[in-house]
Amino acid sequence: MARRAFITGGSRGIGRGIALRLAKNGYDIAFTYHSEVDEASSLKDEISKMGRNCFFYQASLQELEVPIRVTQQAIDDLGGIDVLICNAGKTKFTSILNLETETIDFVYGLNYRSYLLCTKTAANYMIKHQIPGRIIFISSTRGIRAYRNDAVYGSMKAALNRLVQSLAIELSDYGITVNSVAPGATSVRNNYALEELQSGYISTLVPMKRKGKPDDVAGLVEYLVSEDASYITGETIKVDGGLILYGPNEDPNGGKY
Repeated sequence: MARRAFITGGSRGIGRGIALRLAKNGYDIAFTYHSEVDEASSLKDEISKMGRNCFFYQASLQELEVPIRVTQQAIDDLGGIDVLICNAGKTKFTSILNLETETIDFVYGLNYRSYLLCTKTAANYMIKHQIPGRIIFISSTRGIRAYRNDAVYGSMKAALNRLVQSLAIELSDYGITVNSVAPGATSVRNNYALEELQSGYISTLVPMKRKGKPDDVAGLVEYLVSEDASYITGETIKVDGGLILYGPNEDPNGGKY
């Protein structure tokens, strides 16, 4: 019987990379997208050609009732769930001096509350059916290192990193692991070469001299959902090419950026 994974924000970038990697490993996949149905359809086609079942749903996960509803729909369509990947999110930067309440509500709803509600739904199913499942949050190195104008977004990512610790303790009673993956600067489109040209400063800021790719994150997720990682829980693991190893406002040449 195929294992089953539900991925929020799966139609592009990191989510798409994870969906393809898990499908190649024999998973049936369900995923959400927000606005680009063509991207979602093309991903479904790729996964279907691998001989795997695939379902996708338009979802505005910042809305209160959506995360529970769409997670339950995915469970119903897949016939169960073994892996939940909460990846959906949107970066919003703003100064505290002109911060609007709508921005706070949006970032909280999408980048934090939806993760809790999807987890509640998936974990209840896993426990009821005695599935030693895997739950993974896609966080950010901005949840570890502070930057200008990211007080709301960065603090929500920091909250996810702390959240997995409490969830890991609670769900360990049922053999369910909960971990967080924190990417750094990562390409979200297919044309990595073009992005490199547009972001030449990356070679200075990142010790590994390039931006990350979705496959870099997908490789770690592939390991964390495997039986080999069954003793890892409550962790936040960076995938950033060493980006935040340098001190704040420091570059490898001793200058400032």
